Order: sequence, then structure tokens, then C-alpha cells
Amino acid sequence: MSTEDEKLLKEAKKLPWDERLQHKNWKVRNDANIDLAALCDSITDPKDARLREFGPLFKKTVADSNAPVQEKALDALLAFQRAADADASRYAKEVCDAIVAKCLTGRPKTVEKAQAAFLLWVELEAAEVFLESMEKAVKNKVAKAVVPAIDVMFQAISEFGTKVVPPKKILKMLPELFDHPDQNVRASSKGLTLELCRWIGKEPVKSILFEKMRDTMKKELEAELANVSGIAKPTRKIRSEQEKELEEEAVAETTGANTSEEAVADVPMEIDEYDLVDPVDILTPLEKSGFWDGVKATKWSERRDAVAELTKLASAKKIAPGDFHEICRTLKKLITDVNLAVSVEATQAIGNLARGLRAHFSGNARMLLPVLLEKLKEKKPTMTEALSQTLQALHKSGCFTLIDVIEDVRVAVKNKVPLVRSLTLTWVAFCIETSNKATVLKLHKEYVPICMECLNDGTPEVRDASFSVLTAIAKMVGMKPLERSLEKLDDVRKKKLSDMIGSASETILSSGTAPITTSGAATSARGAADSLSMKRSAASMLSGKKPVQAAAATKKSGTSKSTAAKKTDGGSQSKTSAAPEIEDVEPTEMSLEEIEERISSIVKAETISQLKSTVWKERLEAIGMLKQEVESLTELDKSAELLIRLLCAVPGWSEKNVQVQQQVIEVITHIASTVNKFPKRCMVLCLLGISERVADIKTRAHAMKCLTAFCEAVGPGFVFDRLYKIMKEHKNPKVLSEGILWMVSAVEDFGISNLKLKDMIDFCKDIGLQSSAAATRNATIKLIGMLHKFVGPDIKGFLSDVKPALLSALDAEYEKNPFEGATVAPKRTVRVMDTSSSTSAGSSDGLPREDISAKITPTLLKNLGSPDWKVRLESIDAVNKIMEEAHKRIQPTGTVELFTALRGRLYDSNKNLVMATLSTIGGLAYAMGPSVEKSSKGILADVLKCLGDNKKHMRECTLTALDSWVAAAQLDKMVPYIIVTLGDQKTGSEGRKDLFDWLSKHVSKMGDPSEALPLLKPSASSLMDKSSEVRKAAESFMNEILKICGQEVVGRNLKDLPSPTLAIVAERLKLTTVHEGFSESVKMVTTSMSLPSKAGLKNSKHGANDRGSNVGKPVSQRGLPARASVTMVSTQDHVQSQALFNIKDSNKEERERRVLVRKFKFEEPRREQIDELKIDLFKHFREDVSLRLWNSDFKRQIDGIELLQKALPSSGKEVIELLDILLRWFVLRFCESNTTCLLKVLDFLPELFDVLKDQSYMLTEAEAAIFLPCLIEKSGHNIEKVREKMGELIKQMVNIYSLPKLLPYTLEGLRSKNNRTRIECVDIVGYFIDHHGTEVGGLMKNLPSVAALTAERDGEIRKAALNTLATAYKNLGDDVWRYVGKLSDAQRSMLDDRFKWKAREMDKRREGRPGDARAALRRSVRENGSDVAEQSGEVLSRSVAGSMISRDNFGYADAHMDRHMVPRQMPAATGPADWREALEIVALGLPEQSVEGMKVICHELTQAADPESTVLEDLIKEADRLVSCLAVMVPKTFNFSLSGASSRSCKYVLNTLMQTFQIKRLAHAVKEGTLDNLITELLLWLLDERVPLMDDGSQLLKALNVLMLKILDNAERTSSFVVLINLLRPLDPSRWPSPTPTESLAVKNQKFSDLVVKCLIKLTKVLQSTIYEVDLDRILQSIHIYLQELGMEEIRRRAGADDKPLRMVKTVLHELVKLRGTAIKGHLSMVPIDAEPQPIILAYIDLNLQTLAAARMLTPSGPMGQTHWGDAASNSPNPSTHSADAQLKQELAAVFKKIGDKQTCTIGLYELYRITQLYPKVDIFAQLQNASEAFRTYIRDGLAQVEKNAAAGRTPSSLPLSTPPPIAAIPSPKFAPSPVHTKSIGSKPDSNEDDASGETQQAFRSQGDDSRLHSTDQPTDRYQTSGTLDALRERMKSIQAAAVGHFDGAQARPLASMNGSNMLHGGTRLDGEPQQQSNIPPMDERALSGLQARMERLKSGSMEPL
Repeated sequence: MSTEDEKLLKEAKKLPWDERLQHKNWKVRNDANIDLAALCDSITDPKDARLREFGPLFKKTVADSNAPVQEKALDALLAFQRAADADASRYAKEVCDAIVAKCLTGRPKTVEKAQAAFLLWVELEAAEVFLESMEKAVKNKVAKAVVPAIDVMFQAISEFGTKVVPPKKILKMLPELFDHPDQNVRASSKGLTLELCRWIGKEPVKSILFEKMRDTMKKELEAELANVSGIAKPTRKIRSEQEKELEEEAVAETTGANTSEEAVADVPMEIDEYDLVDPVDILTPLEKSGFWDGVKATKWSERRDAVAELTKLASAKKIAPGDFHEICRTLKKLITDVNLAVSVEATQAIGNLARGLRAHFSGNARMLLPVLLEKLKEKKPTMTEALSQTLQALHKSGCFTLIDVIEDVRVAVKNKVPLVRSLTLTWVAFCIETSNKATVLKLHKEYVPICMECLNDGTPEVRDASFSVLTAIAKMVGMKPLERSLEKLDDVRKKKLSDMIGSASETILSSGTAPITTSGAATSARGAADSLSMKRSAASMLSGKKPVQAAAATKKSGTSKSTAAKKTDGGSQSKTSAAPEIEDVEPTEMSLEEIEERISSIVKAETISQLKSTVWKERLEAIGMLKQEVESLTELDKSAELLIRLLCAVPGWSEKNVQVQQQVIEVITHIASTVNKFPKRCMVLCLLGISERVADIKTRAHAMKCLTAFCEAVGPGFVFDRLYKIMKEHKNPKVLSEGILWMVSAVEDFGISNLKLKDMIDFCKDIGLQSSAAATRNATIKLIGMLHKFVGPDIKGFLSDVKPALLSALDAEYEKNPFEGATVAPKRTVRVMDTSSSTSAGSSDGLPREDISAKITPTLLKNLGSPDWKVRLESIDAVNKIMEEAHKRIQPTGTVELFTALRGRLYDSNKNLVMATLSTIGGLAYAMGPSVEKSSKGILADVLKCLGDNKKHMRECTLTALDSWVAAAQLDKMVPYIIVTLGDQKTGSEGRKDLFDWLSKHVSKMGDPSEALPLLKPSASSLMDKSSEVRKAAESFMNEILKICGQEVVGRNLKDLPSPTLAIVAERLKLTTVHEGFSESVKMVTTSMSLPSKAGLKNSKHGANDRGSNVGKPVSQRGLPARASVTMVSTQDHVQSQALFNIKDSNKEERERRVLVRKFKFEEPRREQIDELKIDLFKHFREDVSLRLWNSDFKRQIDGIELLQKALPSSGKEVIELLDILLRWFVLRFCESNTTCLLKVLDFLPELFDVLKDQSYMLTEAEAAIFLPCLIEKSGHNIEKVREKMGELIKQMVNIYSLPKLLPYTLEGLRSKNNRTRIECVDIVGYFIDHHGTEVGGLMKNLPSVAALTAERDGEIRKAALNTLATAYKNLGDDVWRYVGKLSDAQRSMLDDRFKWKAREMDKRREGRPGDARAALRRSVRENGSDVAEQSGEVLSRSVAGSMISRDNFGYADAHMDRHMVPRQMPAATGPADWREALEIVALGLPEQSVEGMKVICHELTQAADPESTVLEDLIKEADRLVSCLAVMVPKTFNFSLSGASSRSCKYVLNTLMQTFQIKRLAHAVKEGTLDNLITELLLWLLDERVPLMDDGSQLLKALNVLMLKILDNAERTSSFVVLINLLRPLDPSRWPSPTPTESLAVKNQKFSDLVVKCLIKLTKVLQSTIYEVDLDRILQSIHIYLQELGMEEIRRRAGADDKPLRMVKTVLHELVKLRGTAIKGHLSMVPIDAEPQPIILAYIDLNLQTLAAARMLTPSGPMGQTHWGDAASNSPNPSTHSADAQLKQELAAVFKKIGDKQTCTIGLYELYRITQLYPKVDIFAQLQNASEAFRTYIRDGLAQVEKNAAAGRTPSSLPLSTPPPIAAIPSPKFAPSPVHTKSIGSKPDSNEDDASGETQQAFRSQGDDSRLHSTDQPTDRYQTSGTLDALRERMKSIQAAAVGHFDGAQARPLASMNGSNMLHGGTRLDGEPQQQSNIPPMDERALSGLQARMERLKSGSMEPL
């Protein structure tokens, strides 16, 4: 550089950057760019201010006209981009445009750097700007500029992925590029298209681009698309993600975690095709098409065509949003069009609109959904299919979610058409399956209850659909949301649901994908720039190479210049360290001079010069020297590539001398076999030359050895791939033939694990076998034969289209190389495994599998479900054809939908199609191999169900399919499905037998036999199967497992079985371990079970007639040891000394639960029941007895019975405990044909029953169900003597089993198929009627069945039926016709004749008239109450009592009742004569019997409702007792129903109560205590969680609610208020019906209080209209007690917690104050207002008065908040006159209203009298100006009478007296006298006491006897007054008060009742002095106001003693 230039540059450095970069001298500009690049590299902070300064400069620098300067400018730009962050993207647009305009047509290096700059802009999050500039670049007219633009888009997509670089704009550019005139542009655009396919899938790309392509281009691209596979993953990240990653790393380093190993790549984002296409406007063309006229046309075809046009337009992938409301309203009408075609078309149009508009269609979708769901009722397949697709489209398109449409679904599932319900639920299941987990978590709470309700639907399809919805929910979110709901299901439904969820769990497992580990983080920016030479072009995609999926290896650039660069590089390095680098296999050019220069340190220069020599000897000598030098080198790895390159150059592969060639090959072989890692590039350099040397016989051996060394170094897969291409294109046929022969040896040496077999087979077929050279064909045949050795006969499928001559040669070769498979161990191994070639393209067996997903089209899947069976069959055949074309080797891709479609065909109505489907499924399993398990979605469960078919051919097809399946997948994977099938009863005995046989055949071939152990338990259960063939097959299978696994393992796995089953298994399998490891009880059972066989019993066969014989296998007599019988005899004495019965471990309840028998109807004992009986018998009876009873010889059985007979009288307790076993054994004897033994049993049974009767034992339900059905059924025995004994036995049964319960069994006998049995049962019914009367509950139910038998052909049956009915007539009289049911005229005529005959007979015998006995019995009941006359039947007593003394059969029996205690005789159980008798029955408290009584009461109540009826007055007297009885019955009936009985009695109780409370007078007659009990019970049962689960639970809840409302409406309101306020306190825990484990007592009390509050709200709401019906004093007293009990501290605490009960009490008080104003103070007679401290209620009343006055809702009568209420008047001497007048008027109005009411007129008159005394100047008649003269006269007369009574001292003190308003100054109540006579506590009334006192006592007693207050146990301190009675007495004397008795020694007592009735019982003082009687005239009434309340309290004894 000249001095001038240096000077210029030096000067220029002082200039600003923009001037330097735009300087006219190119050198200055160049130098400026270099400096700028260096400066940018030195900047470490992306936010550096200098970067903002540099940003705008690059738009000009990159457009520099000087090429070198432009290149340096790009370097500076790259440095700037690396240093900056995303903020720099603001400059991207201008710079990118400049690069597009100037850089893409420059030098190659410039173009590369321009591309790198583009990629860095993408990294800086300017992808949109980048794509916009690319749109301009591809429009460049110069093709040379277009190709780099396409390449950079290709690189951006492949490195960053479609998440960063949106593909939409690229897809728009491609159609123009496909038609570009330049070939390179077209090639690059194809490559870019292929890359897009990797990212967004083939189908979206095809659908968008293929329409716009030429056919030739389509074909080319289709061919290339076949090679595109794998999942694309981004290898580079944008800058913000890189920084985030670095931060995470920093955190990980500080915590010491190594996150690099845990790095997991993001799952590639799925690109929605919808987002890639442009929206299409369809509204405009629709208008033009005449749509609106068409849809209104009258012709259906015109309507259809108009809608079809809309459907066609709406089929666009994306529709532009617009106003579609009117269109949707039209479509809504057309859905319901009368013409089906129009309706279908409209439905399809809606589906298309939903797909095209998606979220924009949501409003319209909600509007249309109800109509679409309603339309599901249409049964036409076309309509159903259209609706189904449209509904699915609405959801999939996101128009709404299931949460949005819950109400529509609720309506649809309640539709009356079952099809609508089932299809709606099916659609819901689909929606749930296609929703994400988060959505399902939100909606399951709404949908699970809907499904649970639908499980009770009467239609199976609806139930199945409901199950599928629950399965879908479980599949998405697991079982937890269903757990609570599942508890409510019965066992059958639970099992079905769990089976469905179990099969779905396979789906859940298969859908989960394993985490994909990433190969590293994003490549750093510097690495990207440094590895420009590694970038691939778009056209490279067309070369047939697989796309590289991992990050390209980056070369490190030595030391970093800046910390920013260190950051990015470091981030990438740490991540990529664990992952293998992708090696560059393509060698780059290197000149010989460069090679020599770099290798000079290793190889001498003269050696190289000699290698170049033309004299072969010198070359030979040189190569020998080189060989020695190479062999002497220790570090060959670094120089291996240079040495190989040297040898390829000199002497090179064109060397003619054979010796030199051999030496060269040996050197290469040595290098390849010595270095640690042999570069693939080196092998590629040598391979062509080596392959040619193979063709030469002189160098063949050396060359083959070299190729083998290559295989060891880089893997045979890579070598083979490269050789295919060389041999394919080489002109020398020897290269091909000898190369293939080497391949044969290589396959033999290395095996096939590293080879791509598909490529090899294709090479053999297309090249080797097609060659014209025989040597090549023969070599190829050898190669295929060697492959056969490794992969087996499956290879033949790939060569089926080869010529026959070659096929025969191949078959001969196969025989030479038989299949050895995995046993063949490779002779050589690969040193360094290559990940790209180590895995075979096929599965574990190596053979390739074909992807058939493209062939499984939607049409094929649709046709599999076609209504036409021929189409379905063709579709199945099509699937088979696809498998054939794929050589029965397929990949699992796309087969999930296929299996789903085939599953439906397994339930096809056409059995031939089912068999064809089974064959196809078997073929698919074989073709897919192990992957079938995940793809099949649990179809194996459905395949196994086909074993339940009764056709043998079907079962054989199923087993063939299972054979194919087990060949593909292991048997251990099939075990869970097989377990379910074995447990399924629908499988059938033949199916189970076949399955066990199949398992026996395959279990020995299992890799791990222990996997079959879970099958042991279902197999053990099958050992007790009804079918002997199943038992035999199961035993055979278990023996197979026993052989394989051994006794110990089998024993361990069977340990959990129930004892009976375990014992049988142990006996059958001869398990010795059972005696070592199992429980003692099982040992005893198994030992005793083996005893009969040891005894050598004669009859070893087990048939229908010898149920007592051996259960185990017969043991031959010869096989027995000689001393067996001797041992038996010798042990007899020892046995005899033992107890006959062993009840030590007896658990009768457990046995009864275990032995499940059908109630009432007789069934022959099953095999497993007989086996269990045998076990129980040997366990609990002495050995000799057991052996006799369980013997096939009837004589031995009789001996056993005699032993029992002897022991019976002394072993009553033991017999009762083991009664169920004995009864089961008797049933076996009844079923046998041996008459002698049967008669012996019938002799023994009466004795047994007598013992039970003596023990007062009643049979349990289970015992009766075991014995009675058999006894009844066999009572029709063909031998008369047996019949008679059985008849007597049935009659005797009433002593040990109640008659009402016995009758249903008799009724079942009347339906028997045996005529003799029916005759016997008819006679027994007649006997019961004659001896027990017709009043026994249930007896009359038999009469219709008996009467029906009069129409039988058999004369004996008719005769017996007529006799029984005549007996009934004798007892019932003409009432019998009510019970016989509907009869024909002939039957009625027969009965009439027989009844007349019976009447005559009775007349002859002087037995009275028919029906007289029943009437007499009823009269006796009425007269004697519950003590029924003895002659009415002692047995009746026993039968009724039976229901109460049996073994806890009913939950309503009292806990303390002695089990053996027979209760008092009760009235007749049915048909009471009148309501009093009915009430007696109800009072007994038996739910079933009381129903009859309640019927009568209901009838009477209905009559009483009639105004003219006279019954009401009688009922009113008994109303309280009636309601009291019914209140007691409520819990009894509910508990009775909860124990399993019908809810009939509950309904009757509630109905009777409802009728009672509907009559207001009756409701008012109910006392407060009774009302308290009743309301408490009703509210408790309203809260009980068990009630909804009862029969008709919802109806009962509704009835309880309605009854409660009726009580509140009609009961006496004061009592209701008092009761409810009392109930606000926490309830006694003992009152709750049952403990609820899920809720605490506090929670239950809270719920109860909430209900009470609701009731109070109802009463308070109507208080305004009922204020004068209630006794305010008592209500205020209740409120006072409630508040005082709480105390101020608790009230404050509860007020803060917003306590509902307290708030309700305050509300009631507020309402009372609001309605009564200050007059409320006059109703505090029962509140101790002068107590200290002051009662809390007073403060609340003051507060309410102030608040209401402030709100002007009342006028206060004085100052509020006095310290003492008694001094209120004296503290206020000058009240407002206006307030007083207003208050007085209000008070007078209330008094007049009371006088006008008949019930309260006396109180009203007395109050009016007091007002006249207090305010003599007030003219009360001025208020009555508008009243009638009669009313005014009545008041005058009444006042005169009251005045007269007052003068005589007779004041109605029992009546609550209100205090007048304090308008004048009156003395304090503390000093005021009282005219009321107060008496001492507990003393008797004096005979001299006047009448008034007597009346008072009576009044109080009548009001308060039954009242109960919860406050009686509370301390009374708060009620005591502060003064003493002495002071009070002195004051009273001073104002001439009446004498008051002394209270010396009286103790303070709690307030025991509201009215104090319990206290007014005496007139004698406690100190013994007689009470003084005096008649003192009444005092001044003004003194009454304050002391009235105090005197009332004195009476009740709540004052402090002296």
C-alpha cells in the first residue's frame, strides 16, 4: 500500500461512521467495514447505544457497487446481527430489500453471506420481514438470484421450523416457481416443497399446491414425496429463546443440577391447513345463484338444488366471515323439511359452513344445535349419517364446547324418542374424545350426573351410549371424577363400566408418546456463520438422501472475541456434548500440493516423489517404505484422511502394476483397521477404486479384505449403500457379480442388524436378478439365500413376482441356508456403531414393513360400516388385498382407524362377515408384528367375545385369529384380556373350554411362564363350573402351569382364594404346599375332603343321583394302601369321644351371605354349592357323622341321621348354629330318588322343628330361602306317604317361621309345573285360612291364584281349589268375592254353587252363617283393645310375633327387645273395624301391620273433611294421640324401608299426616310437644342422605317437603314458632337417624339449622296477616330464652360469623317490633324484665324501635334505651300527646279485633276493661262509630260482666295480659301489688280455694301439659331478681296488697314450661303452715302494668329464696 493510501486511511478514521462508509474511495469504505465488524464483535451488551447508531447504516453499505467492499459490508452486518438483540429487527426491512436488490447476484461468497444475514434476521425475530423480501426476490428475472432466495427459505424452514417461519407466504410463492423456465429454480422449489412436507405434513401441502401444478410436476413431486419421512425438529432457536436457555443453565449451575441430560425437545407444532389458505367469499356468488328464490320454491327438487349450491360453495376450506344469520334461519326451517333429500342437504350445508367458518359460526351453531339433536329421531341412514357428521363438525371446528351446550344436551337426553337420547350421548362421547384434558376436567361435573341418570334408561342403546361417555371421560381424566358416582351403581353396571374402561386403558397407554430427546440447543450465531460450507441447498432434497434431523456439527472458531459470542457458543456446546455429531460423508476437493504440504511432517518428501515416479519399481519401493512408516506411526487418527487422500492421488487408482495396487490396498486396510475412528469420507474416496479391484482376480482377495475392514470401521450399512450406486452404474459386469459375492460373505460375517433390508431386496430384484450375466444372477441368488438364513421364509413374500425359473433356484438356495433367526451370532462386529445405520428399517426381524396409511382411505373406512353387507364384505376383502400388496409386512401408521372400523364388524349381524373380519384381524396382527398391541385399541377383548358364539366354526375362526395374534405379540400381553373373558358369563361353557384348550397349547411356549400366573385364579373359579368339559379343560391348563412353574409358585399365587375354592384346587392339583403355607382351616377342610376317597367308597362316579359321593377324582380300590381301612376302624373309638358338632369357627352369617340362592323359586343345587356344603359338613360335624352323611350308600346316610337324632335333644344351641348346613343337606336328600332315606329325613325334621320351637327360634330369611322352595316343590311327591309327611311339615313350619313370610313360598308352589305340588299348596292355603283366619297379612293374596286354578282341566286341582275357596267363604262370607280376582262366568257359577253348598253344610252343623267368626273377632278387638280374646287363635300370636323375634331381620325392631320374648297379643293385622281399632294397630308401631290401620284412618279423615260429617269432633279429641303415634312411626317406617323392604309404609305414614294437617281444626288440636317431635323427625329425614337411594326416594322427599309446608300453614302458629325457635339450638346427637361417616356432627347440625331457618322464614313472611293469631308473650319468651342461653359473648362471636340461627331470631323479633311498635313491651309478661343484668331481648327491642322510628316506620312513644324498663314511665313525665293518642288508637284497634274473634273475645274484653280503668277519660265508643249496634251492645254487656268478676276477685289470670302503653306516670313495677294468688311450689290445692283458681289451674294444665322446653336444664341465675321477698312484702303491705304466702326454704328452680302448668299444683306452703285464704278487693289497675310478669314468675318458682 502506498504512503498516500495509508495517509488517506489514517485521516479517514477520524471521520464519522456514515461518512467513512460512504467515502468515495473504496479502500476507505473497505477499511471502515472491517473496523465496524471488529467493533461490533467487541460489543457485549445487546442494548449498547452504538448498535442503534450502526443499524441505519447497513441499508447503503450492503448495496456497495464494489464487490470486495460489499462482502466486507456483509461481514460487518453479520457481526452487528450477532451482537444485537431483537430490537435490531426494526432495521431489517430496509437492509433485506437492499440485499435482495444487490447481493443475490454477486460472487458465491457474497451470496452465502447474504443468506447467513437473512437467517440471522430470522433469528432476530424478523421472519415476516424476511418473507416479504423473499417475495420480491423470487420475482427477480435473473434465475441466478432466485435460486439463493429459495435456498435461504429452505434453510430457514429446516433450521427454525414452521413455528418461527410461517409457511403460508411460502406456499403462495411456490405455484409460480413450479412453472419457472429455469430448471434449477424448479428443482429448488421442489426441494423447498419437500421440506415443507416434513414440517406440516404431506396432505396439507398436496391439497394447497397440487391443484396449481402441471401433471408432470405432480408426478415428479409424488415420486419424491415417497422418500420424505420422519418428524422434523428445529435445530436453531431465535435469540430470545437462546437467552432464556442461558438463564436456565445459569440457575442449574448454581443449584448443581445437570440439565443438559434432561433437555427434551418440544413436540413439533401441528400446522392447521385452515391457517394456510385464504378465505373465500361465498355470500356474493350465493346471491347470484338464486338461492333465496330456490329455498322458497314449492317443488322439493328446486329447494334441494338451491341448498346443494350452498353446500358446494361452503365446501371451501376457509370461508370469509359475513352475515350468515338469515341463511342459518332458513337452514333451520329446511332441516325439518317434509322432503328427506332437502333435509339431508340442509344438514350437510350446516356442516360445511361450520368447517369453513369455525369460530365465526359459533352463534349460529348454538341456534341450530337443538334442532339438529331433535332431528336425530329420523331413522333413515342417510339422514342419521348427515346429522352425525354435521354434529361432529360443529364440535371439531370449535363452534362451541360441550360446556356451552349443556342445557341442549340435557333436553335431548330426556327426549321421548330413545334414538335421540342414544345418538346424543354417542355424539357427546365423540366430543369428549376429541377434546383436551383441561376441557374435560371442566365439564365432567355436569355430564357425569347426566350419564348416571341415563344408565337407568329402559333402552339398551341409551345405556350403552351412556357407558361410552363415562368411558371417554375416564380415558381423558382418569377414574377419580367417577369414583363417587360409581358407588351408586349396582355390581353388574360397575363391572361393565370397569370392563369398558379397562379396554380403553390400552388406548390411553398407546396414545402416550415417549419423550423425544433433543440432540442439542440451537446452533450459535457464530457457528452458523462459520459453517456456511455445511449449508444444504433446497435442490439437495431431491438427491434421495434422508433429511438430516439433528443439528449440523459446528466448527469452533478458536478463541471467542467477545463474551456475547462466548455465551451463545457455550450454550450450544453444553447441550450438544451429549449428542452424536453428524459426520460429513462427502469429501471436499484438496489439491496434491496442499496434501503434500500438510503431510510433510509424517511422510518424507522423497517417498512422495518416488510414488509419482513413472518407474514401477520405484513406486513399489516407495509404497513399501510408506507402508513401513504408516505401520510405525502410533497416532494414525490425525493423519488417516491425509494418507488416504495421498494414496488416492499417487499412485492413484489408475495404477497398472498389480504389486503396487496390492500394497496400496494393504496400506488402506491397515489404516482402516487401526484408527479409532475411520472417517466415512475416506471410505467414499477409496470405494470406487476398491470395488474395481474386486473385479480383478489378482487383487480380489486384498480388495475384499479391505471392504471388510471398512465394514468394521464404519458399518456395513454405509458400505452397502455406497456400493449399490457404484455397482448399479458400473460398466464392468465383474464389478457387480464379484461385489455381490463379497456382500454374501459380509452378510454372513456381520448379520443383518446394520443393513437396510428393503434397499438390499430392491437391489437384488431390480439389478441382480435382472442382470443378463449368469454370474451376477447366481451371486444374487446366493445373497438372497444368505438373507433367508437370518430373516426366514417371510422374504419369499417380497420376491413373489420373480420369474418361475429364478424362484425354483431360490427355493433350492433356501434349503441350503435354512432359517436360523436370532440364534445366528455375527462373526464380526462393527467397532464404531453409526446411529444413522445401526437400526434397521424394518422391525426386530429386520424385514421392511410398508406404510399402508395412504391406502386406508376414508371411503374404505366408511364402507366397512355400510348398511349393504356386500359392500362391507368387499371392504374387508380390500383390506386383505392391501396386506397382500404389502407382502404381509406393514407399519402401524394409520391402522388405528382401521381397527376401530373392524371392531364394529365383529358385532355384525351377518356371521359370515364376522368370521371374515376375524381372519382379517389375524392377518393384520401377523403383518404388523409386536406393534399390533398398541395400534389395535384393545380390539382383542372384542375378538375374545366371539368365543361366546354357539357355532363351532365361529369359535375356530376366533382361535385361528388368536394364533396369529400370539405369533405377532407375546401371550403375556394377551393375559389381561383373557382374564376378563374367562370371568364373563356370556363367553359360555364351550367358549371357555376352547379357550382353556388353546391356552394349554400355548402356555408352554411363553418366554416368561410367570406371566401366565394371573390366569390361575380365573382357572380356579372354572374348576367349579357347571360344565364338566370346562372343569376338565381348566384342570388341564392349571396342570400345564404347574409343570412349568412348580408347586411352590402356584401355591403362593392361589393363597388368596376363598377357602372352599382353594380346597378344591388343592385336591384336584394335588398341591402339597397347601398343607405347609395355608391356614389351619383350609388344612382341615382339604384333609377331611380326602377322607372319603381314602375309605375306598364303592360308588366313585359323581352323577345326578349320588350327590353325596366324592367330589374329587375317583381313586381305584387297588391303589389304596392296605392299612387304610384298619386305620379307620382303629380311630373310631377316638372319634366317638369327640363332640358331634364343632361350632368353634362357625360363622353362620358369613355362610348365609356366601350361599346365594334364589328366593321363593326352587333351583337344583349347583356343583359349587354341593362342593361348599361338603367342606362345611366336614368342618363342623364329627368325622364319623360326616363320613356317613356324605356317603353314596343310603344305609350309611340313615346311620348318620340316627346319630343326629340321638344328639338332638341335648344339642339345641349347636343345631341352631349349624342349621343352615343341615337344611342344605336335607335339600340334597329331597332331590334324590331313595325313598327310605327320604322318609327317615321326614321323620327327623318334625323332631328338629320341635326343638327349634322349644328354643323359641325363628328361621332366618336365608335359612328359609334354602329349605322352603325345595320343601314346597317336592311336596307333590308321587308317593302318598311322603306327600302326607311333607304336608304336615309345612303346617308345622308356622311354629318356626312367621306365616306372612311363609305365604309367598306357597304362592310360588301354586305356579309349579307339577300338578300334585299345586294341589298340595291349595290344600295348605285352605288349612291356613281355616286354622289361622283370614286376617293374616298376605293370606288373601293367594286367593286369586287359587281361584284361577278352577279353570284347570285336571279335576283334582279344580276340586282342591273349590274346597279352599269354600273354606275362605266360611270365614269371610260374601267378602270373599273381593279377593278372588277376575273370573269367567263359568268359574263364578262353579264357585257360587260351592258357596251355597258350604252355607248349607254350616247350617246343618249349626256353625252359624259364613263370615260370622270374622265379625266376632273384630268386635272382640274393639272391646278388649290390644288384649284379643284367647280363642281368636294362639297361633296368630306366634305368627305375628315371629316377625319380631327372628334374627335381626328388620331394622325397626327395638334394640332392647329380647330375641326370645313373645310380645303381647296384638289386634288383627289387617282390616280393623273402625278408626279407633286402626289407631290401636298404628300405636303398636309395626310398619307392615300398621299400613292397614292407616288405610282406615285415611278413609275416616276423608269423611271428616266433609262439612256435614259428625266424625270430626271425635277425631279432634284423638288428634294429638294420632299425630304422636304417626310421629313415632316416621323413623320406624323409614328404617324398615332402608333395611330392604318396600317404601309402602313410608308413603302411608306421610299420606296420613298430610290428610290430618289438611284439616285446620285437627292441626290446631295437636299439642306443642307432639308438634316438636314430628317437626324434628320430618326435618331429620329430609336431611338423611339415604332417603334418595330408597325406592321412590325422590317422591318421598317431595312428600316430606309438602307435608312440612302443610304443617306450617295449618298447625297452631304459636306452637310452630316456639318449636322452631327451640330447634335452632344444636340437636342432641342421639336424635339423628344414623351416623353419617362423611359428615361431622357440626356439619349436620348446620344443615338442620338451615332447614329450621327456612321454616321460620315462611312463618315470619305471613306474620303481618297472622299477628293476632299468635301469642306474642310466648314467642317473646322463646326468643328471650334462646338469647339468654347464648349469652352476650357468644352472640357477639356469632354476629361476626354471620350465624344463620341468630340472624333468624333477630329477624323474627324485628318483624314483631315492626308490626306491634312500642305495644310490644306489653307482651313481656313471661320475660323477667326487671332481672339484673337486664335480659338481652330488651336491648334488641330498644334497638329495633330506634331503627324503625328513624326509618319512620313507627312513632316511638318515649325515649328509648332506658336502663330499667320498669321505670320507663316515671323517667318520662311529659310524653308527647300526639304519640300517646296514636298508640292508644292502635292498641284499641287490636283489642276490638280480638273481641271480634270467637276464640279470643274473653281476652279482648278483659284488656278493654283494663284500658277503661287506666284511661277513664277516653271514650272507647268513639272508636266504634262504624260498628253495628249489636257489637256495641255486646261490648257494653261484656265490660259489665268483667267488672262484676273483678269485684268478686275472679280475674282470668291464666290469660296473658298485655301491659298498656306507658302514657302516664305510674309507680315502678317493683312496688306495684298484684291481684293474682301466688301459691307455693309442689303443694296440693286447698279445698277452700275458689272456683276461679280451679279454672286457672285447669286452663294452665290444658295448655301446657305436653310442652317441652330444651332450656329446662339451664341454670336460672340470670332469671333471679336482685331484691329480697321481705322487702317486697313490706312494700306490698304498705299499699294494702293481698297477703302472700311465705317462701321460706324454697329453692330456685328452672323454668320448666312455657305456661307454668306444672307449678300450679298446690296450696300448702313448704313450711307446713296452711295457706291463708282471703278475698281482697281488686287494687288499682294502674299498679298491674309492671308487676304482672313478676307475679307470674313467682308462681313458677324462679324467684330467689329468702
